Amino acid sequence: MKLSISRDQLLKPLQQVSGVVEKRQTLPVLANVLMVVDAGKLALTGTDLEVELIARTELAGEFADGEITVPARKLLDICKSLPASAEIELKQDGQKLVLKSGKSRFTLATLPANEFPNLEEGVGAFSFSITQKGLKKLIDKTSFAMAQQDVRYYLNGMLFEVTAGRLRTVATDGHRLAMCDADAQTDAVERMQVIVPRKGVQELARLLNDDDGIVTITLGSNHIRATVGNVTFTSKLIDGKFPDYERVLPKGGDKTVLANREELRHSLTRAAILSNEKFRGIRLQLTPDMLRIQANNPDQEEAEEDVTVEYNGASLEIGFNVQYLMDVLGVLDNTTAKFTLGDSNSSALVQDAEGGSSVYVVMPMRL
Repeated sequence: MKLSISRDQLLKPLQQVSGVVEKRQTLPVLANVLMVVDAGKLALTGTDLEVELIARTELAGEFADGEITVPARKLLDICKSLPASAEIELKQDGQKLVLKSGKSRFTLATLPANEFPNLEEGVGAFSFSITQKGLKKLIDKTSFAMAQQDVRYYLNGMLFEVTAGRLRTVATDGHRLAMCDADAQTDAVERMQVIVPRKGVQELARLLNDDDGIVTITLGSNHIRATVGNVTFTSKLIDGKFPDYERVLPKGGDKTVLANREELRHSLTRAAILSNEKFRGIRLQLTPDMLRIQANNPDQEEAEEDVTVEYNGASLEIGFNVQYLMDVLGVLDNTTAKFTLGDSNSSALVQDAEGGSSVYVVMPMRL
């Protein structure tokens, strides 16, 4: 295998795939990136056995077909350190890969390409497409609510639900829930649900731009595959049943609060400084047109913030994890946030005041 390529042309696909390469891996070959030269194209593949990324780029210079695996981190660091306009020559020399650029020469250890694992594709594939902007919005609006290392393994990821013309993402850690909808080019006859693991969601989000470029998504029985430009992303799915999230959405809340989103977020941020570092609890006291935020900690320190709101219901006192409220206010779009509340033991429903495609549920805390 050999090829000539510009530094920038090699660096971008290398950066795209190296994020998935495990730093602490059980198999030595998983620290490597697979390089395949075939029919005038270079394909770079990185995997951790759960997520696989393949980035392709056209070769303009001379090349010879072949395949080899090389240490991903070292190759990336070498490319980064070369001048922006550098031309790179790569050539396989027995069990080594020789990289030349200008007056620089590097010899890298390699492992055979046949040792490199590839993710098996499942059966029952169903494809649809969505804009990069639409998919990025879905992930950005909901990913913060995914669980981390929960024993309920099906919460350590994000639900992708496909219906006719729609894609919905849902994430929950058992204390809060985030849900968002977007238009998608899908002719699904019945509702399809898959759970994408946390790392898969994060790697997919890294590939997306805020534009109208099309992402083609294929759902298999145990894999999801997405094609974004010249990159193919594949992730195993979490085998489990996601909770019936529609039952979690609070119904019948009779108290509606409208608040300036930024003003409320800043007040919560200040009050949070003196909240209990472990439990992060704050107390909200609602009276007509006024919200009082109170926080205290085991050192007997206290914070109090008054925020003017639109509210004309009965007085209410309720506790929340302040971080959960700040996370939601950070992803809403409108200047005004709408809270729908029941009593001090009921979950809060939070959304943009003018409607919108996302809905959030935050469970109360006993203080």
